[in-house]
Amino acid sequence: MGVTNLIAKKFTNYDDINSPGSRMRLKRFSSFLSLLDETIGTHGHATILDIGGTRKYWNIMPSEYLNSGKVKITILNLTGVNLHQNDGVFSYCIDDACDLSQFEAGTFSIIHSNSCIEHVGGWSRICQFANEVRRLAVNGGYFIQTPNYWFPVEPHNLTPLFHWLPRPFRVSLVQHFKLGHWPKTSDVIDAVRWVESARLLDRKEFSALFPEATILNERMFGLSKSFIAIKVPDKN
Repeated sequence: MGVTNLIAKKFTNYDDINSPGSRMRLKRFSSFLSLLDETIGTHGHATILDIGGTRKYWNIMPSEYLNSGKVKITILNLTGVNLHQNDGVFSYCIDDACDLSQFEAGTFSIIHSNSCIEHVGGWSRICQFANEVRRLAVNGGYFIQTPNYWFPVEPHNLTPLFHWLPRPFRVSLVQHFKLGHWPKTSDVIDAVRWVESARLLDRKEFSALFPEATILNERMFGLSKSFIAIKVPDKN
């Protein structure tokens, strides 16, 4: 199973602009920039809440946006994530993405989240996450991405068919092998935590969570690898 670790390092090496993961992220980000341009065109500026993101991720954004004075980005994570110093563009906060009551509806122009919703817990918490996104974006837009359950490679450990296997078998695999970025752990409690660290969604579920959004397919090898829910801001 060492091969999955090698593939994970090559595929998701975002420091290499030519890696498959970087190329897919760049293509995905072009859709986000279209939303951002529309928001700035409508309101003259854009305030972005990035749920579960990192400062490094935003290096993908062209510098003219960050230097324009028209874009402000708040990065939100759980405790345990290293926070940077606030600056003129970026600010940071700690909160539960399923309860963002510290923010009033309409606080941000755009809610952005990349591969986060599948990590918040079971279905009830996933629904809470989606409801908070829709509440905060009541008059604004959002850009929410998540992997597709029906893509044959599990996106977090890059192991083919892993997520379709019976749960006890998945736990056993984690106990015996290092899978992609996931460590091998003989402790069954830790193994269960890894197995339950993501709850992948299919298109029907994702569409139901964001009914007013346009759902885009990201494809790889002709198959739908992941989905993006995009809602454009209101014009008023």
